[in-house]
Amino acid sequence: MGAALRIPWPLRAAVEADARALAGARGPRVDFESPPGEPALVGPDSVSWQVFRNPVALFIGGITAVILELAEPRVRHGVWDYTTFRSDPLPRMRRTGLAAMVTVYGARSVAETMIGGVGRMHARVSGVTPAGEPYRADDPELLNWVQATAAFGFLEAYSTFVRPVSPADKDRYYAEGGPAAALYGAIAPKSVADLEAQFAAMRPKLERSDIVLEFLGIMRRTPVFPAPLQRMMIRAAVEITPAWARETLGLEDRLKPWEAALIRTLGRLADTVVVEASPSSAACRRLGLPSDYLHRRA
Repeated sequence: MGAALRIPWPLRAAVEADARALAGARGPRVDFESPPGEPALVGPDSVSWQVFRNPVALFIGGITAVILELAEPRVRHGVWDYTTFRSDPLPRMRRTGLAAMVTVYGARSVAETMIGGVGRMHARVSGVTPAGEPYRADDPELLNWVQATAAFGFLEAYSTFVRPVSPADKDRYYAEGGPAAALYGAIAPKSVADLEAQFAAMRPKLERSDIVLEFLGIMRRTPVFPAPLQRMMIRAAVEITPAWARETLGLEDRLKPWEAALIRTLGRLADTVVVEASPSSAACRRLGLPSDYLHRRA
């Protein structure tokens, strides 16, 4: 049974405003409280609902996921050549974050509609890498890689910097991604062993690229958290990237022990805070549960 912390106003007002901005990130506003009673793709008793409510884990894990995605040359050029990340990173990050929230917390009908739109966009993205290798964004192998790296990044960040996740719950978390992955046209890893096998199969295809370093530079310059903390969190994302991937990519900017301890403190604190406007709290209310239901289960 976890202790929930309701932060005081005006700090609460700022956090709530940011949560509302995420829910309407440059597009139609997503109401996570509607339709009343409609379940999500995965239930509130899931590991996923615990992991995705923590902003520290989401920021760190999201960066780790993109590091791994950009290591694959076809994914790298699809992302870098067809998105606005370089010119307009913050709105792009918010849209990506919103998509993750809808996938986990949104009503099933809302998630299915959003994922269908993403699939239609993917179908229009194709090209050829500088090495002459053709790619399509709806290639199942690439969709599987994006699914696996995202799932890994968020879980690893939560387990490392918030609270440890047991092996059994890690397996359960990966299996929970199956329904959403299928809607995206991907196959989710069903367990840690399945994920490790997928990483091993893709490892020979990954390569070093200056684009990965450019991405990390953009993340350092894009204000999300106070600058010193954000730089630490970016190093935390590098820290949890698998050692073999760090070696391939030439990533050496690692956390100092005191920085890791500070981020763990912040991650654990963030896990106690109830944000009424957050997707997780709103989704609980949609299902007739109290806003702090997930905090009680933690």
